[in-house]
Amino acid sequence: MAIIDNAYQYYLNTYGAASVSRYDTHKKSQLRAVYNNIVKTNKESPLYKIKYSGDVQRFAIDIKEKTRSIQNMAASLSDPGNDLERAFCKKIAQSSDEETVSAEYLGTPSDASLASPFQIEVLQLATPQINLGNYLSPQRSDIKPGTYSFDLNTNSNSYEFQFTVDENSTNLDVQEKLVHLVNNANIDLLADITYNDSEKSALRLTSRQTGCSDNETCLFEILPAPDHGSIKTIRALGIERVAEIPQNSAFRLNGKERTALTNTFMVNNFFEVTLKQKSEEGIPAKIDFKANCDAVADNVQSLVDVYNNIIQFSHDHQGKQQSGKLLSEMTDAARDYYNHLESIGLQLQDDGFLSLDRNLLTDAVTSEDASECFHVLNAFKDSLNSKATAASIDPMNYVDKVMVAYKNPGHNFATPYIISIYSGMMLDHYC
Repeated sequence: MAIIDNAYQYYLNTYGAASVSRYDTHKKSQLRAVYNNIVKTNKESPLYKIKYSGDVQRFAIDIKEKTRSIQNMAASLSDPGNDLERAFCKKIAQSSDEETVSAEYLGTPSDASLASPFQIEVLQLATPQINLGNYLSPQRSDIKPGTYSFDLNTNSNSYEFQFTVDENSTNLDVQEKLVHLVNNANIDLLADITYNDSEKSALRLTSRQTGCSDNETCLFEILPAPDHGSIKTIRALGIERVAEIPQNSAFRLNGKERTALTNTFMVNNFFEVTLKQKSEEGIPAKIDFKANCDAVADNVQSLVDVYNNIIQFSHDHQGKQQSGKLLSEMTDAARDYYNHLESIGLQLQDDGFLSLDRNLLTDAVTSEDASECFHVLNAFKDSLNSKATAASIDPMNYVDKVMVAYKNPGHNFATPYIISIYSGMMLDHYC
């Protein structure tokens, strides 16, 4: 169980904070198809053993996550009506002032006619709650040895923390211990140590959440345990004191003042807007769409980026795992269309990476035979997606392993209860 826990811990630390797109949701029929593919792969797979290594688990997780990004990109560049040009002309939002506010269009190509441009002026950014402790001399020992505890209450949960101060612990030792204690608890609170001009240190607690609803006065509060020692220690640290209260973002949307709990929010159900800094007085940013040729170039660049990402991953793991097979399969998706891709501005390098000539691509998509260009792009996208799907179904296919026995072709049966091996989590620690 500890081995599996380590794999899950790596996944949460590396990918747990990643945003989820609408392409990560699936219908029952799609999930059933994935399950059937796993069972089919398991049915034909030989029996093998893998020597335990933390790298094997991380390698399998990384493959699944990087191929997922390819699958999501391929899905975003697909049109339900099989209109290839409209798929690669997927609308891309742009801001007239990217340093102040950025925007991303999350609607479908067919929704673009309903998504009207708008203006937004940032009046105030949303801010978190900050509790700043007392500044203490780092090398002094102002806290007596003992075991102390305090409660940290949020609007939805309550947590109890307990810590021990040793005989020789300095103020800085105690502060650093609490930093690790809070950060390792994964409670959407960031702890760190800050210093003043006198080189004294203080413990700072910052909420990851910003803003407050009407019925809230704070995002978290710290209360020492009722015993005298805990009360005295928390007061000495000063972490129960709120230094900065959370603030909502404020902005003018087409001239009308609005507020939000965060700096990232939806506008008209089509645009995801992110506020970055306060606008210059009376100068709003305009959010609209990029020109079609620019949108095509950006969409193709996004496809090239996810492809190059897995090629870089394969190079980084060369010799550590059987990544040569992964590199070969992914580059085959580009080599199959080498001449066609080169003619529209996508150059395949000797090391497997793709580079994009935006001018050549623009010429291709605005020419009379632009439909042929979109057919090539779609074929490359589908080929890459097919290889990414296969790698996602069986990431262990790219790991060095010892074959024990091959199954008798045509005379075997599915063993659906062993499909977990393909997630890369279940490894034999003793082989």
